[in-house]
Amino acid sequence: MENINKNRLFLASCISLIVTAMTFAIRAGIMGELNVEFGFTDSQLGWMNAMAFYGFPVSMIIGGLIYPKIGPKPILWVAFICHLLGLVLTILAKSFVPLLVSTFLIGLANGAVEAACNPLIADMYTTNRTTMLNKFHVWFPGGIVIGALIGELMGNLNLSWQLQIGVMIIPTLIYGFLILGQKFPKAENIESDVGQNIKSMFSPLFIFMLICMGLTATTELGTGQFIERLLGQAGAPPLIILAIVTGLMAVGRYFAGPVIHKINPIGVLFSSAIIASLALFLLSSATGAMVYVSAILFSLGVMYFWPTMIGFVSEYTHKTGALGMSIIGGFGMLITGISLPKIGEMLDRERGAALDSGVSAEAADLVAGQATLGNIMWLPVILIVLFGALFVMRKKLEERRIKH
Repeated sequence: MENINKNRLFLASCISLIVTAMTFAIRAGIMGELNVEFGFTDSQLGWMNAMAFYGFPVSMIIGGLIYPKIGPKPILWVAFICHLLGLVLTILAKSFVPLLVSTFLIGLANGAVEAACNPLIADMYTTNRTTMLNKFHVWFPGGIVIGALIGELMGNLNLSWQLQIGVMIIPTLIYGFLILGQKFPKAENIESDVGQNIKSMFSPLFIFMLICMGLTATTELGTGQFIERLLGQAGAPPLIILAIVTGLMAVGRYFAGPVIHKINPIGVLFSSAIIASLALFLLSSATGAMVYVSAILFSLGVMYFWPTMIGFVSEYTHKTGALGMSIIGGFGMLITGISLPKIGEMLDRERGAALDSGVSAEAADLVAGQATLGNIMWLPVILIVLFGALFVMRKKLEERRIKH
């Protein structure tokens, strides 16, 4: 990879992922303000959030298809343009539909970041892909911590939600500068035959992992996007909880190498599903200080899900290539997008039932949040069974990986 500044490209990738993460964190933090200013219901807020998750798979699928031909550079420039345009349009939005459109653009940008950077990093670091992908994905939780803390600070200073959105323009401009004039690698070290990629995605293992990805992504991101509405009345600041959870995730991902080496990706996924199930069970009844304990456990449960799923696909179904990495991530986002309005409807329904029973509005919010968390818990419970089956077959899968 002559004349390619891998460190600068990796840094640009990390900052672009920080922007992606900040869009999740800050949007999660302004849900209450949008509810007050525009009178949106939780169902409407769910649809608005979902647009980012619908935009994500669109750009990931297209990006995965064209990556072998054009490489990462044009895709990352599309991410930059869509981030900038989406953020500006969000700031200018005055009603529901413009917010849907601007959020969809941000989703396109977020997906383009993943479509460009996941295979870029896998291509640059061929001998330690899963470890480097985990180090890259440190900056998704890391960016959420940054966004959550900025959102909490600006909210406490009574600064508008528009200013909170505007802050994200700064790192967007930074990663645009970092990729300016840089030489990018071609798709040399990952499978780039699109016909072979598509054929390989019809394998039972890849289809199985698609199902698992939908469940892991919704467990992590569905909960995170509604954190303010789920835990708003549980006795702990929701954005601080989000910062704690994602801060621990960042640390865990940074030091993922020894963990993955010791118990391999399949063991990591199986263990994570068990811990996430227990954490959501505890969160469904936690109040006060117990919220912090449960949230820390939840962080341990979900911290390795996303990057390890992508790393697993890259290593165990490597013939799916860049397209497979894009499809697996895009599918996770798509299923999360479909789930978000359902989570919002669940909150509305549980709150309505609580209010009908005669409790106060504040108590109804707590009851609704806990009941919804209890329902989300069943997703990682299903994953225990699915990843447990993989764990039983791990020796056979490892032999197949080494052979191919």
